[in-house]
Parts: sequence; C-alpha cells; structure tokens
Amino acid sequence: MNVLETGRLRLRWVATADAAFVVELLNDPSWIRFIGDKGVRTIEEASAYIIKGPIAMYAHHGFGLYVTELKDSDIPIGLCGLIKRDSLDDVDIGFAFLPAYRANGYAYESASAVMAYGRNVLGMKRIVAITSPDNDDSAKLLRRLGLRFERKVRLADDAREIDLYAPEA
Repeated sequence: MNVLETGRLRLRWVATADAAFVVELLNDPSWIRFIGDKGVRTIEEASAYIIKGPIAMYAHHGFGLYVTELKDSDIPIGLCGLIKRDSLDDVDIGFAFLPAYRANGYAYESASAVMAYGRNVLGMKRIVAITSPDNDDSAKLLRRLGLRFERKVRLADDAREIDLYAPEA
C-alpha cells in the first residue's frame, strides 16, 4: 500500500515480496554497525522479519517502516518510517538506505515527508529519533529535521546507550 510520495520517491508498506531487498539492506555493514545485526540472512528469515516487524506494526499502530523506492523506476533504495517501541514513550523515526543511494538527499526527502505525515495525518505531537553516538551522518540529518540531542537512553533489548533526539520544546 502506498503511503506517500515526494518529488522523487514513493514510500509504501513493506511486503514479503521485498524479502530479497530486506536481506541486502539488513546485511549492509552500516546497518549492522549502527542499527545492529538482526540475524537475517535468507529470504525466509527476511519474510519472517517483515511479518513480525513492519506488517505487525501496521496492524497494531497503522504505521511502521516503509520501503522507500525511486518513483521513476520502482527500485527500492531504503527504509524510512515511524516505529513504536515498547521501551520508548514516543514514536521514533527510523531510516536506512543502501550505499549506492546515500548522499543524494533521499534520506532527508523521505524523512521530512514521514515527519510531516506523522504530525499532519496521524496527529502525532512528538516524534523522536534514536541513533548510535558515533553515527555522525544520522545525527546531522536529525538536526536538519529539527531534532536536537535530548539525552542518552538504553532500549530494553540493548545493553549500549544511544542518543535520543527530540523536537525543541
């Protein structure tokens, strides 16, 4: 299901047909370094990840991570969307792109559209973001989106501290 479009991108629900793309993205060294190794190596594992993750979140919350694809070719280039984690009070925005599509403005284009969608369509008052303290590119993008470092947090399933970015009060 298509969720929104920007000038160059279409954001849509993730489907099990996206399993090969998900395997590629989740095994990108940057994903593993900054987000974590999800242990997804096969099409079957990716399908299960999609069903238990994004599809379950759509069913429960009406939003989740979206495949971000080029409008002119339907090529999937990344994931961008809203996530509700049990260990965070607020909904957070998440994004990750394949290496060939980084540094082209796609992350900002999709993330700013998702932030506007969350506020204007879903009625969210506060959308935050989390990132590894050493992920300078994500932190820079979060600041461009109008978020500022608020505090260190620890997610329930993760031993390491991460940075929480939030809108300025």
